[in-house]
Amino acid sequence: MKLKKILSFLTLSAILITGGKLMSVAKTGNWDKTFPKSDKVNIEKVHFKNRFGIELTGDLYTPKEIKGKLPAIAVSGPFGAVKEQVSGRYAQTMAERGYVALAFDPSYTGESGGEPRNVASPDINTEDFSAAVDYLTNQKNVDADKIGIIGICGFGGFGLNAAAIDTRIKGTVTVTMYDMTRVTAKGYNDTVDEDTRYKIKEDLNKQRTLDFKNGTYATSQGLPDKLTGEEPQFVKDYVGYYKTKRGFHERSIGSNGGWNVTSSLSLINMPILAYSNEIRNAVLMIHGEKAHSRYFSEDAFKKLKGDNKELYIVPGANHVDLYDNLEMIPFDKIETFFKEYLK
Repeated sequence: MKLKKILSFLTLSAILITGGKLMSVAKTGNWDKTFPKSDKVNIEKVHFKNRFGIELTGDLYTPKEIKGKLPAIAVSGPFGAVKEQVSGRYAQTMAERGYVALAFDPSYTGESGGEPRNVASPDINTEDFSAAVDYLTNQKNVDADKIGIIGICGFGGFGLNAAAIDTRIKGTVTVTMYDMTRVTAKGYNDTVDEDTRYKIKEDLNKQRTLDFKNGTYATSQGLPDKLTGEEPQFVKDYVGYYKTKRGFHERSIGSNGGWNVTSSLSLINMPILAYSNEIRNAVLMIHGEKAHSRYFSEDAFKKLKGDNKELYIVPGANHVDLYDNLEMIPFDKIETFFKEYLK
């Protein structure tokens, strides 16, 4: 089986990439988000560097009425998305509820820096959360002792990993979490065995040789432009978000492009949740009852210790519902969590 077919079959929604035709993004004036603009918050484009020297770009959402120092939240994800999509919606909503909220593009994606483009890394993407915390702790309107994060989809896993190393993060929320290292190494429901994984690694390393020879980076196959009706339901759900006006954005890998094929090498070899059992600060894990990815949160939650951890299952919700379905996203639950632990 050819490399692209293997990777597509094993990690299609995990890699969360699409090729396809560009579609226009609805805009109001200079508004380039996939969600309506709130009249209750101010928005500012900001830039900051991570410890690898990569400059990240974010949208900083703040309540229009600020009195004193406020708690702050850094938000990123889903894997392959940009800040103009899901993370921006979450950040804007939390700013409406009284928080300084930073939605940022991870390294090598969106408006953030890093070359080559469209690279994923378990180390660097974990670091991106801590870099956002660096930025927030140094803002004059932020209480540096009251910092939380929200990680969505693949960045739920990276966010949980950040909480395991960064003790400044007092509260962590994961939403519809993926463990990208687990799914890339083992496939869905851990169905990939060692021999198959070895073949994948052989093919990926052959691709490295070709990339170096060609001076370019091959990109992975993504979601179909048109559905045949025979795809798994979760693929249909992803197409319904990323490939339509509902969630399409021209800078999103999920909507328009592909991750570098060789990004999978580090994801296969570096499991991110090895020390999640050492997280002492609060964690709220949110997942949809009907999500194909629900087992990631359930298994990760089993490793957490302490009485300040909670797994919350949203009745009837699938994976993508928690991207933008305001009737299902439990924002009240998230606000209550942060009010309790960012105090």
